[in-house]
Amino acid sequence: MNGARRVLSWAISVGVVIGAWQLFLIVFHVNHFIGRGPVDVWRYVTSGSDASGARSRLWHNSVSTLRDASVGLLAGTVAAVIFAIIFNLRRSVEQSFMPIAMVLRSVPLVAMTPLIALVFGRGLMCVTIVAGIVTFFPTLVNVTLALRATPQASIDLSRAYGASRVTMLRKVQIPSSLPALFASLRVSAPLALVGAVLAEFLVTGTGLGYLIETSMTSSVYNQLWAAVVLVTLFSTVLYTAIAGVEKLALARFSDAPV
Repeated sequence: MNGARRVLSWAISVGVVIGAWQLFLIVFHVNHFIGRGPVDVWRYVTSGSDASGARSRLWHNSVSTLRDASVGLLAGTVAAVIFAIIFNLRRSVEQSFMPIAMVLRSVPLVAMTPLIALVFGRGLMCVTIVAGIVTFFPTLVNVTLALRATPQASIDLSRAYGASRVTMLRKVQIPSSLPALFASLRVSAPLALVGAVLAEFLVTGTGLGYLIETSMTSSVYNQLWAAVVLVTLFSTVLYTAIAGVEKLALARFSDAPV
């Protein structure tokens, strides 16, 4: 029954998105030369004159974008968790560097991306940094606050048993901060994908971002809309996958129902 409910929920969600997509084109009177509906995109990738080539291009560029976004998400999350732990162990470090981090976060990513490309080149490193930036800051703030919000009773009990600061962090604070970490990941995963697409659009010349750019300049709007649909689909899949991992992790590390 649970599986049937999930399938029904997914079907309803897909139906709502497709309906909203088509309604958007109708309400705003989007010219059919530019606007493509769900049926147009479906025909483009399944029965169009170049359907095989379209699927090949979309697949090849999707692999590149997913790789870029995944590496950026992983790098940004790991860096954020490390800094959050350091901030927790050394409050003076947090007081010195957190304001700097927030100032850097206020700089528009579109403005930073060309500068990052000049410094780190136009390859994977550039995309990793761009995708990692949008992952790093929300995870840093949430995990830092979660480590600090560990129940005082748990900390007092650990101290009563003679636990060191590192042991307390490893066995009490980090497990209690997992909900905040996974909440950050659910938010950051789609952002990492958007960051990767932005870097590809502006800098690297690969992936779905570059495919979107070339589709715009060459007026291949079926391909443009298909690429945008894939970015949306991948964001949803990443969000759902992280939610599934979260459920398993919280069942393992927390006594609270999940």
